[in-house]
Amino acid sequence: MTNDIAADSPMSDAPSPAGEYLGDPALRAEWDQRYADRPRLWSGRPNGALVAEAAGLTPGRALDVGCGEGADAVWLARTGWDVTALEVSGVALERAAGHARDAGLTVRWVHAALTEAALPPASFDLVSAQYPALLRTPDAAAERALLAAVAPGGVLLFVHHAGVDAKQAHESGFDPADYVWPSTVTELLDDDWEVEVDEQRPRVAPDGGAGAHHTDDLVLRVRRLR
Repeated sequence: MTNDIAADSPMSDAPSPAGEYLGDPALRAEWDQRYADRPRLWSGRPNGALVAEAAGLTPGRALDVGCGEGADAVWLARTGWDVTALEVSGVALERAAGHARDAGLTVRWVHAALTEAALPPASFDLVSAQYPALLRTPDAAAERALLAAVAPGGVLLFVHHAGVDAKQAHESGFDPADYVWPSTVTELLDDDWEVEVDEQRPRVAPDGGAGAHHTDDLVLRVRRLR
C-alpha cells in the first residue's frame, strides 16, 4: 500500500480554499446551501452501521466518502484510523475540521467530488460510504472510484437507505435511479472481491439530524482479495 498522496488532489489538515475545489461548482453550491440553511444538518454522532462493521477491523488507512460535518471521520480517527475525508461542501468541511480540532484529532480533508479527487489508487484499508449522494453515469465512474480506492486486503463499506418510496421521491424531485446504490456496486465485482455482508437490516439511527426517519439500511461490505 502506498503512503503517497497525489500531488494534484487538494488534501490538507484544514479545509481547502475555495479555489482548490475539484468538481462540479453547481453541486458544491447546492450542498453548501443545504448546510448553510441549518447550524447543524446531521446528528453529530457516527453512523451506526459504520460503528458496527468497523469494530472488528484492524485500524489502518480510511477514506470517508461524503464526510459531511465529520462525525464518522472523527470517530474513525479517535479509534486509531489514519483518516482522509472527502466532501463537496466547503461549509460542511469547515464544520468537520472544527470538530476534529476540538477533539484534538488529525484528519486529511479533501474538498472534491469523488470522481475528481485524484485519490491514490488501492491505498485505503477501509473505504466508508455512508448514505452517499453519488450520481450514476453510463461508465459507472463513482462505483469504479470507490472500488479503485480499496487496498488489497481492504474493505469497502457502502451503506444506504432501504425502502425508499419511489413515488414520494419523484414528487420531491429525487429519482433513486439517478444514484449509486449497493446493488450497482455489486454488479461490478469480479473474482478479486469477496462479499462479506450484503443485507437489509434495521438502522441504528443517531437521534436527530436529517434522514433520521429512515428505519432500515442496505449494508454492503466487500473485501478486496488482490
